[in-house]
Amino acid sequence: MPDDEQTPDRDADGSVFTGFGIGSAVLGVVAVAAIVLAALIWTQHRSDVDEIRYRTRVMQTAAEWTGVLINMNKNTVETSMQKLHEGTVGQLNADFDSTVEPFRKLVQTLQAQTTGQVDSVAVESIHHPQPGPNGTPTSKPQQPELLAFASRTDTVMVVATSISENAGGDKPQTVRWNLLMDVSEVDGKLLISRLEPIR
Repeated sequence: MPDDEQTPDRDADGSVFTGFGIGSAVLGVVAVAAIVLAALIWTQHRSDVDEIRYRTRVMQTAAEWTGVLINMNKNTVETSMQKLHEGTVGQLNADFDSTVEPFRKLVQTLQAQTTGQVDSVAVESIHHPQPGPNGTPTSKPQQPELLAFASRTDTVMVVATSISENAGGDKPQTVRWNLLMDVSEVDGKLLISRLEPIR
């Protein structure tokens, strides 16, 4: 075989890869990296969107529950109490009567016609139970009894205003509500697990 004859896999100067081949390989690596990066960005974006949607549901749950509480009237007090109780879980559910009794007494004593509105709602903190090496959570939740069945608990601040008109025809009384509440997810359902009025 003569010396100037080329083998199929080598070019004239004896190199195995041509400039075109190297450029194609580099472009292929860049394209794969770009696809991986795009997939990571898309996954993170979807995760962020899902988190925003979840927080919106949490705030809506807190606002709706508060709406029932602040619009309770002498004629609807029992129905409202039942609805509020059904929307609770954990210690608040167990101690519901004693926790909400002051609100019931106020409505029954004043014989007031009350209208209220939620002014603002904000998620204050998020509690994700993180499993440790042996499967137990690394951080203690505010209510340990929720650990067995609540997949997540968020603390929400609700600010609301209600106006009560007494049956005696007195001047309407404006009440400002500042409530701190925990919203826990149990079997896909959002329930109020803690209620704390803030003075």
